Amino acid sequence: MVRTTTDVQLAKIQKQMAELQKKQQALLSRTNTKALAQIVAIAAKYGITAADIVEEMKPGRSEKAKSRPARMHKKPAATTNKKVAPKFRNPANPAQTWTGRGISPKWVADLKAAGLLETALIHSA
Repeated sequence: MVRTTTDVQLAKIQKQMAELQKKQQALLSRTNTKALAQIVAIAAKYGITAADIVEEMKPGRSEKAKSRPARMHKKPAATTNKKVAPKFRNPANPAQTWTGRGISPKWVADLKAAGLLETALIHSA
Protein backbone atom coordinates (compact mmCIF):
# COMPACT_ATOMS: atom_id res chain seq x y z
CA MET A 1 0.00 0.00 0.00
CA VAL A 2 1.38 3.36 -1.02
CA ARG A 3 0.86 6.29 1.33
CA THR A 4 0.03 9.53 -0.39
CA THR A 5 0.78 13.00 0.89
CA THR A 6 -2.86 13.37 1.79
CA ASP A 7 -2.72 10.23 3.92
CA VAL A 8 0.41 11.48 5.69
CA GLN A 9 -1.16 14.90 6.34
CA LEU A 10 -4.36 13.28 7.57
CA ALA A 11 -2.43 11.03 9.98
CA LYS A 12 -0.50 14.05 11.27
CA ILE A 13 -3.72 16.03 11.86
CA GLN A 14 -5.35 13.08 13.62
CA LYS A 15 -2.33 12.77 15.91
CA GLN A 16 -2.52 16.50 16.70
CA MET A 17 -6.25 16.19 17.39
CA ALA A 18 -5.64 13.33 19.81
CA GLU A 19 -3.01 15.39 21.65
CA LEU A 20 -5.31 18.41 21.82
CA GLN A 21 -8.16 16.27 23.15
CA LYS A 22 -5.85 14.99 25.91
CA LYS A 23 -4.94 18.58 26.81
CA GLN A 24 -8.61 19.53 26.78
CA GLN A 25 -9.47 16.69 29.16
CA ALA A 26 -6.62 17.70 31.49
CA LEU A 27 -7.82 21.32 31.58
CA LEU A 28 -11.42 20.27 32.17
CA SER A 29 -10.31 17.92 34.90
CA ARG A 30 -8.42 20.71 36.69
CA THR A 31 -11.37 23.08 36.32
CA ASN A 32 -13.79 20.44 37.57
CA THR A 33 -11.53 19.67 40.52
CA LYS A 34 -11.49 23.34 41.53
CA ALA A 35 -15.25 23.63 41.12
CA LEU A 36 -15.85 20.50 43.17
CA ALA A 37 -13.57 21.81 45.91
CA GLN A 38 -15.63 25.00 46.03
CA ILE A 39 -18.90 23.05 46.09
CA VAL A 40 -17.64 20.84 48.93
CA ALA A 41 -16.49 23.90 50.90
CA ILE A 42 -19.87 25.62 50.47
CA ALA A 43 -21.76 22.43 51.36
CA ALA A 44 -19.66 21.98 54.50
CA LYS A 45 -20.16 25.62 55.49
CA TYR A 46 -23.97 25.33 55.26
CA GLY A 47 -24.29 21.76 56.48
CA ILE A 48 -25.51 20.40 53.14
CA THR A 49 -25.08 16.67 52.66
CA ALA A 50 -24.40 14.71 49.48
CA ALA A 51 -27.91 13.26 49.81
CA ASP A 52 -29.35 16.80 49.81
CA ILE A 53 -27.49 17.58 46.61
CA VAL A 54 -28.57 14.33 44.95
CA GLU A 55 -32.20 15.05 45.89
CA GLU A 56 -32.01 18.54 44.37
CA MET A 57 -30.53 17.18 41.14
CA LYS A 58 -33.28 14.63 40.50
CA PRO A 59 -35.23 15.12 37.26
CA GLY A 60 -38.36 17.19 37.72
CA ARG A 61 -37.00 18.85 40.85
CA SER A 62 -37.27 22.30 39.31
CA GLU A 63 -41.05 21.86 38.95
CA LYS A 64 -41.26 21.00 42.65
CA ALA A 65 -39.39 24.15 43.53
CA LYS A 66 -41.89 26.22 41.56
CA SER A 67 -44.79 24.81 43.55
CA ARG A 68 -43.50 25.91 46.95
CA PRO A 69 -46.05 27.32 49.39
CA ALA A 70 -47.19 30.89 48.90
CA ARG A 71 -45.45 31.97 52.11
CA MET A 72 -42.14 31.51 50.30
CA HIS A 73 -43.03 34.24 47.79
CA LYS A 74 -42.48 37.89 48.58
CA LYS A 75 -45.70 39.80 49.13
CA PRO A 76 -46.09 43.16 47.44
CA ALA A 77 -45.90 46.23 49.64
CA ALA A 78 -49.17 47.19 51.31
CA THR A 79 -49.03 50.68 49.77
CA THR A 80 -48.71 49.47 46.20
CA ASN A 81 -51.10 51.29 43.85
CA LYS A 82 -53.03 52.99 46.66
CA LYS A 83 -53.99 56.65 46.31
CA VAL A 84 -52.80 58.83 49.16
CA ALA A 85 -54.40 62.15 50.04
CA PRO A 86 -52.13 65.17 49.61
CA LYS A 87 -50.56 66.49 52.79
CA PHE A 88 -49.07 69.73 51.48
CA ARG A 89 -50.34 72.44 49.07
CA ASN A 90 -48.12 75.02 47.40
CA PRO A 91 -49.17 78.45 48.79
CA ALA A 92 -48.03 80.13 45.57
CA ASN A 93 -49.91 77.70 43.30
CA PRO A 94 -52.77 75.81 45.00
CA ALA A 95 -52.96 73.36 42.07
CA GLN A 96 -49.64 71.85 43.19
CA THR A 97 -49.85 69.32 46.01
CA TRP A 98 -47.58 66.73 47.57
CA THR A 99 -48.43 63.65 49.61
CA GLY A 100 -45.29 63.79 51.69
CA ARG A 101 -44.00 60.60 50.07
CA GLY A 102 -41.24 60.15 47.58
CA ILE A 103 -39.01 62.89 46.25
CA SER A 104 -40.19 66.30 47.31
CA PRO A 105 -40.94 68.87 44.62
CA LYS A 106 -38.80 71.98 44.30
CA TRP A 107 -41.41 74.20 45.94
CA VAL A 108 -41.37 71.92 49.02
CA ALA A 109 -37.58 72.05 49.16
CA ASP A 110 -37.74 75.85 48.94
CA LEU A 111 -40.28 76.02 51.77
CA LYS A 112 -38.16 73.66 53.89
CA ALA A 113 -35.09 75.81 53.32
CA ALA A 114 -37.04 78.89 54.39
CA GLY A 115 -38.46 77.06 57.42
CA LEU A 116 -42.02 77.57 56.17
CA LEU A 117 -43.09 74.02 55.32
CA GLU A 118 -45.70 74.07 58.13
CA THR A 119 -47.55 76.83 56.27
CA ALA A 120 -48.18 74.46 53.37
CA LEU A 121 -49.86 71.75 55.49
CA ILE A 122 -53.37 70.89 54.39
CA HIS A 123 -55.62 70.87 57.42
CA SER A 124 -58.38 68.25 57.12
CA ALA A 125 -61.86 69.28 58.24
